Amino acid sequence: MKSEPRTTANRDKLLDKTIMRGFPKAELHRHLEGTFALETLHAISVKNELPLPQDFEAFKREVQFPKDSEPDFLKFLSKFKNDWYRSMEDVERITYDSVKEFAEDGLFYIEVRFSPEHFAYYNNFDRREITKLITAAGNAAAKEINCDVRYLITFNRMKQHQREMTELYRELLRMELPEIVGVDLAGDEINYPPELFTEFFAEVNRDGIYRSTIHAGEVSGPDQIWRSLKSLGAARIGHGTSIVDDPELQRFVAEKNIVLEQCITSNYQTGSWVDERNHPLGRLYHAGVPVSINSDDPFIQDSDLTDDYIKAVDYFHLSIDDLIKLNEITINGAFVSDEDRRRLLDEFHARVQQFRTRHAL
Repeated sequence: MKSEPRTTANRDKLLDKTIMRGFPKAELHRHLEGTFALETLHAISVKNELPLPQDFEAFKREVQFPKDSEPDFLKFLSKFKNDWYRSMEDVERITYDSVKEFAEDGLFYIEVRFSPEHFAYYNNFDRREITKLITAAGNAAAKEINCDVRYLITFNRMKQHQREMTELYRELLRMELPEIVGVDLAGDEINYPPELFTEFFAEVNRDGIYRSTIHAGEVSGPDQIWRSLKSLGAARIGHGTSIVDDPELQRFVAEKNIVLEQCITSNYQTGSWVDERNHPLGRLYHAGVPVSINSDDPFIQDSDLTDDYIKAVDYFHLSIDDLIKLNEITINGAFVSDEDRRRLLDEFHARVQQFRTRHAL
């Protein structure tokens, strides 16, 4: 697709957040635990008498990474808490309200990932019931905002041995929840390498029911990405910024259509890639490597997906045709059937046409 002339007027529109919120977006890498509806979370905190400020603005400052702060990985991690919930109703409420807010980002398709372990840990809730509850609440909210939501189950390298992962995975299969389409391996890349999880992913790949995405190459080198692809059979890579140093790996993922789920704001705040204006996403996209724009943890980051779109336009000189192509890449990397993929592409192009007409783009 030929890029349009990058006129100043069109560029200004793409840098206008009010306009860009309405651009239809598909997303592959967002953690539910990092995308909470802030006002609902505050209400839950007050109700459950958690040791956090009751004043909303003070609460906001306490629970979010300071937007203009220097990168700080430990500070970023400290914002994730698993003791918010005192009842299943808390989990249902935060899920429903959080998914409802996807509409504010212009999302029409998203694969949102969550860890049943996170939501169940403090109260030792049944992980199966938590999974059913989250998917049901998310589905109800998604229907209201006309957004197609699918789910990935996150397994944490640091908290679950692969035997525990396998047990939960088998229980999930028995539940037969069709909106769950994949599994995600997250956590410490350095001290928990792919080789610790080969048996688990061998079973997932043999079954062929869920596809897998692996956090790799965010704080590790491209060798970690290679090993995630070869040892674990990853169908997508979370982050994968270090691929910029390996041209052979770039060619490989391009040939295999292995999409890299990249997150500009998140990578800055965690310190994994502090030079936002030279984030690999721009270079990789222009080199023909399949990349997608993602928010990762917008609640924690005090940002949203639209912010990352605006950064991509600003830093990498993207046109609306480039944003269209990036979403086509995203949809082509989605864990859906070919029939659903064609439907999503058709819906996306129809929404884009409406957007372009509305804003004379």
